[in-house]
Amino acid sequence: MCGHLSVLNNENSQFSEEQVENFKSKGYFVDDHVAIGFGGLCPEDLLPEQQPYHFSNGRYTLILNGEIYNDVELRNKLKKDGYHFDSESVLEVIAKLFLDKNVQAFSHLRGRFSIFIWDSKDKIVYGARDSFGSKSLYYVEGEKQVIFATEEKYIISALDDAKVIDHEALQHYFTFQYVPEPLTLMKNIRKVEPGHYFIKELNKPIEFARYFHATFQPVITEQKRMISWIRDVLIESVHIHMRTELPLGSLLSGGIDSSLIVALAKEVNPNIKTFTVGFEHEGFSEIEVAQNTAEQLGVDNISYVISQEEYIEKLPEIIWHMEDPLADPSCVPLYFVAREAKKHVEAVLSGEGADELFGGYNIYREPGSLKVFQAIPNGINHVINKIATTLPEGVKGKSFLIRGTTPLKDRYIGNAKMFEENEKEELLKQYDKNAFYQTITEKLYRNVTEDHLVQQMQYIDMHTWLPGDILLKGNKMMKAHALQLRLPFLDKEVFEVARKIPVDENIAGGTTKLLLRNAFSDLVPESVLFRKKLGFPVPIRHWLKEDSFYHWTQGLIRESETDHLLDKTVVLKLLTDHRQGKSDHSRKIWTVLIFMIWHQIFIEEKYSFAKNESTLETV
Repeated sequence: MCGHLSVLNNENSQFSEEQVENFKSKGYFVDDHVAIGFGGLCPEDLLPEQQPYHFSNGRYTLILNGEIYNDVELRNKLKKDGYHFDSESVLEVIAKLFLDKNVQAFSHLRGRFSIFIWDSKDKIVYGARDSFGSKSLYYVEGEKQVIFATEEKYIISALDDAKVIDHEALQHYFTFQYVPEPLTLMKNIRKVEPGHYFIKELNKPIEFARYFHATFQPVITEQKRMISWIRDVLIESVHIHMRTELPLGSLLSGGIDSSLIVALAKEVNPNIKTFTVGFEHEGFSEIEVAQNTAEQLGVDNISYVISQEEYIEKLPEIIWHMEDPLADPSCVPLYFVAREAKKHVEAVLSGEGADELFGGYNIYREPGSLKVFQAIPNGINHVINKIATTLPEGVKGKSFLIRGTTPLKDRYIGNAKMFEENEKEELLKQYDKNAFYQTITEKLYRNVTEDHLVQQMQYIDMHTWLPGDILLKGNKMMKAHALQLRLPFLDKEVFEVARKIPVDENIAGGTTKLLLRNAFSDLVPESVLFRKKLGFPVPIRHWLKEDSFYHWTQGLIRESETDHLLDKTVVLKLLTDHRQGKSDHSRKIWTVLIFMIWHQIFIEEKYSFAKNESTLETV
């Protein structure tokens, strides 16, 4: 799949003749200071218009990676304001909007995008990443030039010194199971953060500014009114996300989110196809439920069963597409469901974002269960905490006491926590005591000190877990098969409604997302309405106990050239204890394995996938 790469030289730096010819041969726009264009494989039918796009008599050059969904509304508004259009191009809409509002233009866009605009008159680069971080945008800022790219691989292939591991990022990876933004695992490569734009003038550092900030502001109003808001905005969002001439389908699991999207999409396209994957292992497949749901909704469902052998076989390629290590096992099923969907459609809808916006994760019920500790004086809670930590592992109630007497900001970092700091100190050869995991979340907690505890958790997830895990795997796995991903829940207008819902309207009645469920109880099959979603589960913990998978894991650990980074005796002990049933270490082991495969690909260069995607010459 294609992505854009842009290079900006500072005042006293310029491209060589060879570099200029190389860029031009790939269709790049090149002048004295910039080279702007698409890298990788770019099928013509996936580029909405010819890019780069020039406007205002050639002063500006624009490139867009992604989709804008409200271009019709923006075009009509700009026409009323006196702007004339020469085409139906979405690029022309962005161009006119930028001329009208400059950097404030980015806040008016609904979609998944990374945008780059070069002003050849004032020698300034402008750019932005979409509100929630559905599209990636990487950059390297050096003394002579700055490189922006939608693919980290483009930067790695362009710079000889790019392959240097960031040890702080690695340390955080082993807690979060992903590299928290704006970090990447390569020391000098960073990400533009979601909802931010940037300005880069020659010989000056990049300046970043936030144009969208996802915060929660509940309002008190009658429930019927809130349900009406939810229904109206989601119906409109699904309709606007289905604006395309491309064949479009939808991913379908066994939960309410994807089922709701399919039910609404069917109102627009009664013949929409749905796609599901699962595993042979009992309890780790949503195929049967998804097929039943599809039957009740009256749509086709196409399913695929993933074997253990092909799961292992495809892992290196999947991690190569992922670029940074992600130890969420569900990224692999996403790869396969995208592969199956691509045989039938060019774009898919999906239900990501509903849990973060509408309070859907079961862990959001935790503050309610721990409420009893809020009435206990801090001093007594502190004593209880100290006593609880001395209790032997496995003692019933130990975890409850520790969680109840530990402030949220000191224990909650998002939906996944792999290794604790003391565990990383044993595992990592270059452990830094100053790079503890709260350094990532503490600045976020400062923004929500007065919010309800549940909305603090939602805020943390919105700004860490969502872009770092959920959207990363969705973006990369769909892109691996040149498939567009469309996310109706992750829409700014939907969020404007979701942010107003009080916690007790979402977390109530022994369930989560209660208001969302009630709002569409007439559309979603009753069997799905309150069913717990599995979310493409993977039987890793079972596989690790089986001979073939166990020996493959053992071999990978021993072959990996990461001895200078990891204490392998720690990893092998986790593996042995897991196989013997002493404890479930599957997710920790998997976190290590994914990093080791990543290291084999990007550092050891044991695998080569360059034949699948054109590379860029050194710039």
